[in-house]
Amino acid sequence: MYAVVVKPFFDKVAALIILLITSPVMLVVIFLLVITNKGKIWFVQERPGKDERIFKLIKFKTMRDAVDASGIPLPDEYRLTSIGKWIRKTSLDELPQLVNVLLGDMSIVGPRPLLTEYLPLYNALQRRRHAVKPGITGWAQVQGRNRVAWPDRFNYDGWYVDHQSFWLDLKILAITVIKVLKSDGIGSDTSETMEKFQGNN
Repeated sequence: MYAVVVKPFFDKVAALIILLITSPVMLVVIFLLVITNKGKIWFVQERPGKDERIFKLIKFKTMRDAVDASGIPLPDEYRLTSIGKWIRKTSLDELPQLVNVLLGDMSIVGPRPLLTEYLPLYNALQRRRHAVKPGITGWAQVQGRNRVAWPDRFNYDGWYVDHQSFWLDLKILAITVIKVLKSDGIGSDTSETMEKFQGNN
């Protein structure tokens, strides 16, 4: 009952309220990105959602479209702008995903939607993360966000799928607020963002 009826209703109501409350802040972010990113505000990328259905994730654009001589994008730390670092540190880049929640592609709480290129790399246990809608925050996020190693991240996601409940979601949201205020776990130990998943070999 919670996962099928209560949670989707709560997601949409909460997403709408948060969007209304944070709209002045989002307008400031949009203004800053218009200046620093030459008008490019949005980062839109296909991600797999529930049952591996592909949807378009929306975030604020925090990186430049910088490439090397071969046309390959530069490492994240070279593309991340100073404004982008601040937006990531405050987690403001995640706010546009509330639109994904309103569209029904995401929940507020659930496993983070990862890259589509990872789908062929998953084993059966890791693939179970797609049994529920992806979330803006999740159990793996509150355990350390981008500092959590891939095996542990997948274990946390699988645990959440098996234990999803109203009280667990409230706990995750409460911890998320604390983590955001502390800017905890934004980057990994070796990167400004999370290293790519290379598979299980």
